[in-house]
Amino acid sequence: MYSDLPLSTQVKLPNGVSYEQPTGLYINNQFVPSLEKNTFEVISPSTEEVITSVYESRKDDVDLAVEAATKAFDDSPWTKADPSQRAKALFKIADLIEEHGEIISSIETIDNGKSISNARGDVDLAVRCIRAHAGAADKLFGLVVETGDSHFNYTRREPLGVVGQIIPWNFPLLMFVWKIGPALATGNTVVLKSSETTPLSALYVSKLIQDHNVLPPGVLNVLSGFGKYTGNALTEHPDVKKIAFTGSTATGKIIYKKCAESNVKKVTLELGGKSPHIIFDDANLDQALESVIAGIFFNSGEVCCAGSRLYLQEGIYDQFLDKFVEAAKNTIKVGDPFLEDTIQGAQNSNQQLEKILQYVKIGTDEGATLLSGGVRLPQKGFFVEPTIFGDVTEEMRIVKEEIFGPVITVSKFKTVDEVIKKANDSEYGLAAGIQSTNIDRIMDVSRRLKSGTVWVNTYNDFHPMVPFGGYNQSGIGKEMGEEALAAYSQIKAVRLKLGTAI
Repeated sequence: MYSDLPLSTQVKLPNGVSYEQPTGLYINNQFVPSLEKNTFEVISPSTEEVITSVYESRKDDVDLAVEAATKAFDDSPWTKADPSQRAKALFKIADLIEEHGEIISSIETIDNGKSISNARGDVDLAVRCIRAHAGAADKLFGLVVETGDSHFNYTRREPLGVVGQIIPWNFPLLMFVWKIGPALATGNTVVLKSSETTPLSALYVSKLIQDHNVLPPGVLNVLSGFGKYTGNALTEHPDVKKIAFTGSTATGKIIYKKCAESNVKKVTLELGGKSPHIIFDDANLDQALESVIAGIFFNSGEVCCAGSRLYLQEGIYDQFLDKFVEAAKNTIKVGDPFLEDTIQGAQNSNQQLEKILQYVKIGTDEGATLLSGGVRLPQKGFFVEPTIFGDVTEEMRIVKEEIFGPVITVSKFKTVDEVIKKANDSEYGLAAGIQSTNIDRIMDVSRRLKSGTVWVNTYNDFHPMVPFGGYNQSGIGKEMGEEALAAYSQIKAVRLKLGTAI
């Protein structure tokens, strides 16, 4: 849609929060219209109403952003200055997000559909992540390599250059922070594409950064747009040295190929999952129930690492399943995401809701028993009941394929070897959960599960210094922790022959 849209607009949210929403592209520390003046509407999943419109970037806008980021990397003091200056900037971004936390939480709620309590949790973790990366900015150590008296050898960590980042719609703020934090801490410059369904929080935080003059021009550039235009142009751009992508495995494969074909960009991919959650007979069942609920219904089930395959040991199968179904029917409040007691908000889009309902049909057609939910709520908005399937087999599509919603399958097992075989029978390997009080069993099963993260007696429990990323087709590389910093730097080795320098 062609439009002379203003570069910001006043938005009033259902909870009474009123704020100024940037609508332009953030390039070189300025909000600007897209060159073609195209715009698109941003829809609220909980009301199905238009929140606002924003400018849509295309290839020419990507070129401008990359040019600004390249100039900032080459000419600004950002990369060459004392790393403590980068730390100072990141600490300031964290302070700004914390200070404006309620506005940002409200933006996430209206834009994504998630409950306000989930959104506040995202803001809290985002602040902690930025501070963790800030604290690491001046601790990127190299090594002295001893090879005898004839040479002096050392290594140093250097930034990559301009990095392109493509983030998803399920955690707009959190993915924004997970991406820019380690990239900026290590001295890179950034061009980031937000999701077309949830562009608002990234633009709002960019405005805070602009207003407080936190970063030099061109260090951070944020583009609203669609994957087939903006994402593709960013992935193929010859001056972008790395792509970091979070999203589906299918799209990740395309990006991986394009990065190789363009200029052999470095790549990190955080992709899909179909994570097993294993409850043993000796588990604390009340604690396990809390973890299972958090594992599948948190963030409306729109979580790549959701514990969507539940395995119950036969001794507690009936007892636990009864409690779980009862909780899904009577405890998990679904509805208005701005209400404080809402647990499950709206699905992000009508497309995602229809996908979930289609999988419900697939499951029943395959012969699984629908124990709870599977029905769209009649109110306005993209809401679906918490859904539990029993009587499943490992070959069913609802067990094999990522649904990305509040849908879980339940299976029974007898032995440790049996459940590990089932848990590992997946193309994915992002996460897994174990509920047990037997430390020997916990250590054994954790070692044998083919998953990048294993939560024990908890689930969806993140810490900014604990790396997160998958095995198999769940991706390449890690978010958070020291591993994330390594993914945005490269090692240079220097070998000096002694006695030759003047």
